[in-house]
Amino acid sequence: MKKITASLFSSLDGVVEAPDQWHFPYFNDEMGASVDARIGAADTILFGRKTYDSFAGAWPEREAAGGEDAYFAKKLGDARKIVLSRSKLDFHWRNSEQLEGDFTKAVTALKNEGDGTIGLSGSVSVVRQLLAEGLLDELHLLVHPIAVRKGLRLFDEADTPIPLRLAESATFSTGVLDLLYVPAEAPAAAGYEEARTHLPEEEQS
Repeated sequence: MKKITASLFSSLDGVVEAPDQWHFPYFNDEMGASVDARIGAADTILFGRKTYDSFAGAWPEREAAGGEDAYFAKKLGDARKIVLSRSKLDFHWRNSEQLEGDFTKAVTALKNEGDGTIGLSGSVSVVRQLLAEGLLDELHLLVHPIAVRKGLRLFDEADTPIPLRLAESATFSTGVLDLLYVPAEAPAAAGYEEARTHLPEEEQS
């Protein structure tokens, strides 16, 4: 079964919108390696329409230019790219197609196609749907030490909490936190009476 991994740049206050406006000062070799290990290793990439348009408008030209990022651009071009949209789409970037049918059934079918990784970069609306449907296997957050203070946040308001477990973590020299979360069981009910048992007690003389 394929694994679905979503990777997002996040500010300290949870903003994931328009990272091109605030995250580049923190991009270094450590972050480049982390991004390549997640999205660069995916054989299939799932996109929302806006994110796909942004990628398709930049990466094919970067691959053709043959610059320092051409290697990564070729990885993106060679990967199978599946776009979620309500409108019928025409594609000019190779290996691109549209997700057909019911979202949950279609994504479940993708997961069942065999081994490998389905990656996401950005595409917040798609990540939200995957989390809500229990289809996301890994949530990779690169948390930057900056409060952007405006913009879309990953988690919207809802009645149902989403429990997660921290599976891996690292701190880059820039102060960026590289965090990998996986689904978890909901914690047992508890209140202050349970919590206070873990407070330090006065030492006995």
